Amino acid sequence: MPTRRSFFRQLGSATAGTLALPAFIEEATAQSLETYKPNASPPQLAQDEDFWSWIKAEYTVSPNLLNLNNGGVSPQPKLVQEAHIRFYQYSNEAPSYYMWRILDQGREAVRAKLADIAGCSADEVAINRNATEGLNTIIFGLTLKPGDEVILAKQDYPNMTNAWKQREKRDGIKLVWLDLDLPSENEDELVRKYVSAFSSRTKIVHVTHVINWTGQIMPVRKIADAAHKQGIEVICDGAHSFAHLEYKIPDLGCDYFATSLHKWLCAPFGSGMMYIRQEKVKNIWALLSSTEPDGSDIRKFESLGTRSFASEMAIGTAADFHLSIGAARKFARLHYLKSYWAEKVKDIPGVKLHTSLKPAFSGALAVVGIDGLKGNELESQLLGTYKIHTTPIGLGPLNGVRVTPHIYTTPKDLDRLVVAIDKIAASARKKS
Repeated sequence: MPTRRSFFRQLGSATAGTLALPAFIEEATAQSLETYKPNASPPQLAQDEDFWSWIKAEYTVSPNLLNLNNGGVSPQPKLVQEAHIRFYQYSNEAPSYYMWRILDQGREAVRAKLADIAGCSADEVAINRNATEGLNTIIFGLTLKPGDEVILAKQDYPNMTNAWKQREKRDGIKLVWLDLDLPSENEDELVRKYVSAFSSRTKIVHVTHVINWTGQIMPVRKIADAAHKQGIEVICDGAHSFAHLEYKIPDLGCDYFATSLHKWLCAPFGSGMMYIRQEKVKNIWALLSSTEPDGSDIRKFESLGTRSFASEMAIGTAADFHLSIGAARKFARLHYLKSYWAEKVKDIPGVKLHTSLKPAFSGALAVVGIDGLKGNELESQLLGTYKIHTTPIGLGPLNGVRVTPHIYTTPKDLDRLVVAIDKIAASARKKS
């Protein structure tokens, strides 16, 4: 069994080593951690604190501020930070030469690595800055005419719903809004909600895989299958699911997909990925200038001009770090951490969970509220008194804070959260 230090030294050497050319554009294969208790199932390993202490030691997170808003943006392991810095310093030796002539050649290796994790062809993957950019590229690149209908939910992410509203205002398409009853543990009912809105004019169904407001996992594949039977295309917002849940993009059955890699993959800030089913690439107009804006090459979406080549190249190191842990192990740990604290607070008087605890319906994200407190009030108390960073949630009747641990979070960290929620709830009860 390798030691933690020897393992990560080897991983660092493979993924973020010296910039002696052409080492940085080689596809590195990270050593697997399967040699650590190879017979342990992911749920068993999820509670092995020795194993996860290896992982925690690779992060430089604050020992004082407890960060439980990893769903917004995640910190990067030291290996990724170091790779990013080295690529950045390398670029500064002669920017136009090393960025455009050398580092730019590494994009295909990064693309292949992401395609491997996604389970698709490299010709279906474009590298960009975040889920918003990828999904907006798709939304504004679709050919739609006045009267064409798009189905979406009030619980979809604001940047995407605003993009659709702009198309409605500019192009005269019709938006059909669903209001989902969440949390839900009934996939058939969720699917029925979408299917009941289909009409002969429906062209697109927009589905969020993991809803940011509640952590609800949506049955994307079932919705997609039902839509395709009626010739309707499907866009999936995978901002919170990629490198979080265990799946391959083709498993979802969607036509279009985008995600932010600076969330669960722990890649550099401002890195993202867009997927378009290969035969559909020609149907999406390039958002920025391209020699063939209606061509069939996914690379037409990467005509961004000067970009951060350093952060783009360091995506490969983040991908290797993710692969070294394994998707099944990672999801098991994330769900275990969510359940660890949620199970402890769900029966505290005045506390309400707005997220299912079942792994089929939620992963790491969960929303908790306290009677008598608005979400921003609870968030303020957690941060001000207990130095616990969460994000306030308020959407219709939904009120609370979203708690999002990551693989470096420990049960001891979450015990701190449980104590804080218990005390805040007790104080709220006295005032009511």
